[in-house]
Amino acid sequence: MKNKLMDLNNHLFAQLERLSDEDLTPEQIENEVKRTEAVVSVSQQIVQNADLALKAAKLVAEHGAFVGKYLPMIEHRTAPEGKPSE
Repeated sequence: MKNKLMDLNNHLFAQLERLSDEDLTPEQIENEVKRTEAVVSVSQQIVQNADLALKAAKLVAEHGAFVGKYLPMIEHRTAPEGKPSE
């Protein structure tokens, strides 16, 4: 997969830098604020999704792979040794 949480971090800091540009006109600032609100909204969804995936992985780690059938976001792959693959 191309996008990682580190990429999100980079996007957030880039947006912060754009907001900090002292040469922006009031209209440009207004546009950047709107863009920031959109970026924050999407970012929150990405972080919530990552948190949900982490919780699912913790369930599998704590209770074994058999709980995977109850977690639609977990792929049902098995490694040759009978352990869930990564």
